[in-house]
Amino acid sequence: MERKTIYILDTTILIDYVELIPPVGGEASEIRGATVNLTGAHLVIPAAVVKELSGFKRERSERGKAALEVLKRLRALSERNNSDFGLSDEFLDDPNYESWTDYEIRPGQMLSISPAGYILQDDAYFQLKNADMDEQVILAVITIDWLVEMTDHFCSTDNGQSKNDCVERNVILLTNNNERAVLAGVYGVKTARFGYELPQPYTGRREVVVPKRLFEIFYESRGVSQEFFAKTLPNQPPLVANEFVIFSLEDASEYPRDFRPEEFQHVGRYDYGLGAIVGLKYIESFPVPVKNVGQAIYAEALMNPTIAAVICTGPAGSGKTFMSTVYGYAACQAGQFIGVTVVPCEASSRIGALPGGLNEKMDPEVQPFKNALRNYLLNEDSEYRRELKALRKFGASCKRSSRGDDSYEKKASSRSLKNRLEDHVELIWSNWFTNIPIENARGRDFAYEIALYDEFQDQNVAQADTLIKRIGQHGKIILTGDINQIHAPYLDAGNNGITYATRQLYDNSMVAQVCFTEEEVVRHPLVQAIAERQRAERIAQQRYDN
Repeated sequence: MERKTIYILDTTILIDYVELIPPVGGEASEIRGATVNLTGAHLVIPAAVVKELSGFKRERSERGKAALEVLKRLRALSERNNSDFGLSDEFLDDPNYESWTDYEIRPGQMLSISPAGYILQDDAYFQLKNADMDEQVILAVITIDWLVEMTDHFCSTDNGQSKNDCVERNVILLTNNNERAVLAGVYGVKTARFGYELPQPYTGRREVVVPKRLFEIFYESRGVSQEFFAKTLPNQPPLVANEFVIFSLEDASEYPRDFRPEEFQHVGRYDYGLGAIVGLKYIESFPVPVKNVGQAIYAEALMNPTIAAVICTGPAGSGKTFMSTVYGYAACQAGQFIGVTVVPCEASSRIGALPGGLNEKMDPEVQPFKNALRNYLLNEDSEYRRELKALRKFGASCKRSSRGDDSYEKKASSRSLKNRLEDHVELIWSNWFTNIPIENARGRDFAYEIALYDEFQDQNVAQADTLIKRIGQHGKIILTGDINQIHAPYLDAGNNGITYATRQLYDNSMVAQVCFTEEEVVRHPLVQAIAERQRAERIAQQRYDN
């Protein structure tokens, strides 16, 4: 029996994966690593989906841009197919008509556009004229399911077999819209998600237990060739450009006497140009002391002038925002860049609804960065540090000691430490930092600037593609986020901005990728405990799913 699967493409699929439709004047790219095997499948786009795309195309957003592109590609297909695209009127008049009008977009893969569910109006659970967009799409799927059952179009045998002998009906709605999928299930419509299979997540770092000889060579010469590394450890995967390697010895007694792990002498970076794993050399000049291996790796990537893009992921409290903000401030003071442009990427941002000018509207979005500057000043500025110490010891006001010693500060000024600190932060911000909404970043060219994209996991593929291309001459982009904290609708671990950027910029000598672990959270111990609990829950869920 022949099994022919018909996949109905929902609006969310077409917007997030425009590449499913061939580009205008070009051929469709091969689909590799998809969660659903579309090889030899028949793809159908309901007219209701086309209508929904048409409603999105005028939006000044990445969704609108994607919808417009899909519609252009579908029109090009229709015109290339002599305007005979989709189900013909003759087919609609006669349900037993044996031919769909199809277009082959890949070897063995057909594409059709179907009308709305006109045929089943009298028998359907709901009427088209009263149906919302979800119901229109579901009605179209039910119609197509019925057509597959009633016609011989999907039977390729010529030996006189009936359609029931040679066709196994299998119609599936591909949708990443949870609400639409639930509603489809109510009406007996089969659904599936679509995305790309994720390989073992690339973290930008690996921990390797090595023989004593290899460790000694790296430790003494601050480097080891890729050739010697591969020869000594033949079972290790190939090194990736700017991948960080953390060396260790199985026997702790074999470490050199002067080995100090807190100085990260056992951590190296694979320099693709040199063909060697080289020791860290930029963290010594980082503005603040680093507290763990993850921060050492991040600091090295930020400070390295040959690295034009840094992708940093990890749990809250690991230092992603703090370190990037402090680095930007120090780099501008050193004359390396003319400024830092902060682009908050939160899914919940509603800048236009807030009162005031642009800076006032953006202020709630950039408070994490200003908070990073406050913490930096409190910990690294000697004057603020002394005053904070005295404040915590003596309170806001104190009297001169009868002993005449200076174990306390003078009486506090009329303005509190907090207010003066806020003024200092605002001065730094106005001198070196610019904050713009994400919509304003699309046409920018960040030449001689640092572009800092925060919460990048809340961007979809199209948005992420646009933003990572905004880097200008002598510029640097920093992407931070946590794929376990996605707030945007329709996004998951497979189709968010961080995952897309990681895949597109993988093994690039101008890019470094850093992933913090839960053990490297440096905030309050309570945050550490929460991160560990969340990690345990994710592991348990993965075991349950498998």
